[in-house]
Amino acid sequence: QLQLVESGGGFVQAGGSLRLSCAASGSTDSIVAIAWYRQAPGKNRVLVATINFSNDRTNYYGSVKGRFALSRDSAKNTVYLQMSSLEPEDTAVYYCNAVGADGRLLLGDRWGRGTQVTVSS
Repeated sequence: QLQLVESGGGFVQAGGSLRLSCAASGSTDSIVAIAWYRQAPGKNRVLVATINFSNDRTNYYGSVKGRFALSRDSAKNTVYLQMSSLEPEDTAVYYCNAVGADGRLLLGDRWGRGTQVTVSS
């Protein structure tokens, strides 16, 4: 069974940087892509970025374009989300999920604990 664990969050001042990790274990061969989401207080969870495992193509959504960057270490089954020029609006719990060959989230609604990112002004 596939498991994903997020880590690396913390408290940072505006303009600072953090690197989040999404470590996969179990049925990792089923992963086509990893997607990062975030959920700010009182708001819905939204898609932030994706990385495709076949070609390492990345996509970024919304205000994170140009500030966030995805990479992965296939040997460690880990995807990294490098976040730079952080803004208070980036404050949220960050989650990762895996995308399968049919385009669906492999974990479905079984979200992990996520990792909290807090950016102070």
